[in-house]
Amino acid sequence: MKKLQVVLIGLGIASVATLYFLPKVVVDNEATGAKMEGGAEVSTVISESHENTLSSQNRVQADQLIDKLRTASSAEEKVAAAQVLAGIYKEEGIFDSAAYYWTEASGMWPDNLFLAEEAGKANYDAFSFALDKNKVEVLAEKTRSFLNKVLDKDPTRLDLKAKIAMTYVSSANPMQGITLLREILEQDPKNEEGLFNMGVLSMQSGQYDRAIGRFEELVQAHPQNIQGQFYLGVSYFESKEKNKAKAQFQLVKKMAQDPMILESIQGYLDKL
Repeated sequence: MKKLQVVLIGLGIASVATLYFLPKVVVDNEATGAKMEGGAEVSTVISESHENTLSSQNRVQADQLIDKLRTASSAEEKVAAAQVLAGIYKEEGIFDSAAYYWTEASGMWPDNLFLAEEAGKANYDAFSFALDKNKVEVLAEKTRSFLNKVLDKDPTRLDLKAKIAMTYVSSANPMQGITLLREILEQDPKNEEGLFNMGVLSMQSGQYDRAIGRFEELVQAHPQNIQGQFYLGVSYFESKEKNKAKAQFQLVKKMAQDPMILESIQGYLDKL
């Protein structure tokens, strides 16, 4: 599982980097929030030491923005500073810190749906890469709290519903997440995130035949989804469909540019 997780992170698939914590449930059987708007709760699991991990290029600007966030007299100035800080940390891949500052911004204007959505998505990114179980749970709750605010106003946002679903999959009630993903695909059978996540969860539970079906649907509707293309190859490989796996990996090899992806593909091709 850890090997798969490393590949996921290398591919930049934030939505499934928490596979290590997911229960091995049957995900494709056809028969079948606490409010945390301020920064206090998240600070119990996110250490302030992250402020020392920025590159020197961004460190000076971040220090100035942190000072402005603490001393500015108006909420507008504080929110603006928090947003820029979040962007700096996201740019450097420090997702828990980006989530922290989006949470701070939304806490200042709790009725602002733009800030709620950005805070929810930032907490989801941090949740996706978190490895500490307690941090995963806290960030999952915050994701749901923020994104449900947006969904309450706009139930058509299936992209946000998919993120909420994935936070449940890693919880004590994983079937709640699976049910939400199925609802998404009932509303939109070609939904990119729904198909992708159901495919990955089928892989995680060892149901590679079902994963193949999901990923084939995904790449037919969304051929540029390189993650789906790659995992279709992995699913063929695990199902012992060697000819299909080889052809699929060769296709992805032509599409990919990232060295880690290409290395992973070559590793599979060498085994075929």
